[in-house]
Amino acid sequence: MINIVEVGPRDGLQNEKSIISTADKFEFIRLLSETGLKKIEATSFVKAEAIPQMGDAKELFELLQGLPKKNLTYSALVPNLVGLEQAISSQVKEIAVFTACSDSFSKKNINCTVDESMSKIEAVMIKAQAHQMSVRGYISTAFGCPYEGKVSLKRIIEIAEKLIQLGAYEISIGDTIGVATPKEVKTLVETLKQSVPLSKIAMHFHDTRGMALTNIYQSLELGIETYDASAAGLGGCPYAKGATGNVATEDVLHLMEVQGLRTGVDLPKLVTASRFILGKLQKQTESKFLKTLLEE
Repeated sequence: MINIVEVGPRDGLQNEKSIISTADKFEFIRLLSETGLKKIEATSFVKAEAIPQMGDAKELFELLQGLPKKNLTYSALVPNLVGLEQAISSQVKEIAVFTACSDSFSKKNINCTVDESMSKIEAVMIKAQAHQMSVRGYISTAFGCPYEGKVSLKRIIEIAEKLIQLGAYEISIGDTIGVATPKEVKTLVETLKQSVPLSKIAMHFHDTRGMALTNIYQSLELGIETYDASAAGLGGCPYAKGATGNVATEDVLHLMEVQGLRTGVDLPKLVTASRFILGKLQKQTESKFLKTLLEE
């Protein structure tokens, strides 16, 4: 079984110029909840002035509490202790913490160095676990930084090991600007698995250069079973020039299907959710596979 972590409601929508209403976000997530997905990253508890698109996290989670659980987890990104407090009061059961591999990107993104971000993460994780919250870790720019270029493999391993030591149940390795190649994926995974079990590694690819599915195929060959994806390929990165969205969940499902691998996700129902949010955003998808389905 291949595990899909749907990040469209958070990582996808946070980069949109238009702000989607809370009601429409809720409907998008409700439609996604009908697909068979087991994990949906719903929002992030950040300052509204920093990321206006995520300014309604508390109100959104209040609505999500009314949805049937269906063995489905709704998670939220948490940048600091203030965000964690908000997540706790909103009865969030799982959070994600994030850092990067380069100081330049980290400073642009969260106004602190990587080491400083790890100190904040440690405080958040200690308190989160005291409240019986599961914690997932993100490592951004693992295959390249828009400001520093190539990043240190040693640095990636150190960060991943630290997050696992702190109690993260899984580490999502992010190709934030979409520069990864299959060769680089193989090198990173084969090195990382020496200290982090494959079962605790997820891959998060962006499709800026059209290589996301190729890199996922390589990851499959290496034994990775968990992938982040975004319905309709929504997303991008405001700090990475030209970065397009995450790999489309529809594309990932199609790849798994033709490989004879199960995901438990209903593709037609996913297309319904993607069609809905694309309509609200008044935009077309970058996913070639989804485009064929929408035209049928």
